[in-house]
Amino acid sequence: MGTGLAFHFAGPPGTGKTICAEAIAHALGRRLLVVRYAEVESMWMGETPKNVAALFQLARDENAVLLFDEADAIASRRSTSMEQGSLRESNTVVNVLLTELESFRGIVIFATNLAANFDPAFERRIRTHVLFEIPGVEERKQIWRVQMHPSRTPLADDVNFRTLAETYVATGGDIRNAVLNAAVAAASEPGDDASKAIHQRHLEGGIRDVVAGTRIMQQSLFHPDTSPTTTDSRALEQITTRMGSVGAWAAVSIAALAVALTALIVALLH
Repeated sequence: MGTGLAFHFAGPPGTGKTICAEAIAHALGRRLLVVRYAEVESMWMGETPKNVAALFQLARDENAVLLFDEADAIASRRSTSMEQGSLRESNTVVNVLLTELESFRGIVIFATNLAANFDPAFERRIRTHVLFEIPGVEERKQIWRVQMHPSRTPLADDVNFRTLAETYVATGGDIRNAVLNAAVAAASEPGDDASKAIHQRHLEGGIRDVVAGTRIMQQSLFHPDTSPTTTDSRALEQITTRMGSVGAWAAVSIAALAVALTALIVALLH
């Protein structure tokens, strides 16, 4: 392993991986370089590995924290088949990543939605693996609450964050989108703008739309032979409960996790 610090943040979309990376970079007073595979991939053979190496050099020059978002796309398992040029290129990209990690002295964070696609060779080069899980009821309640500005968000008296948290199993990203949908719905209603406010019905409508969209994507990509039902929600709740019993989310918030990781990084750097 090199002298740098490599971390792996794994978990479903919207669970706070990127926000945690941003908090770490901010706490260290460093710039965060966010890398997505589509931004470094080139149609020209041999250019993508060069782009990856250039990113590490840029991080060295700027003493920045390097975040590979959806890293399972760029650091996927290498193929033993060399019949196609694209496979050889992908293998070369992974090899360059591994080589750069060996010599890099900075901080690298790999964020993945599908950790199983990660090439096993990265495991020994990553110092810490952190699982980001779907938040539990208490966490969801707090996430709903912090989406609202304490003085500028007009909330009606019927808004109940606990009811929302208990009724809808959702990630932090889902809740944020639901609040945005609710704000648009409230603002679009007829009447004087000064009298408009976000009601419980707006928030419930917003989260229902977000959850429905998520179910459609899951059905299309992973479960084409099943249709979304209320049973799916109960099953997801059971899975979330089991995950929460062994995971870290129920014990700490994203902020606390970021502080803890930052403290670890500072200690290791010194």
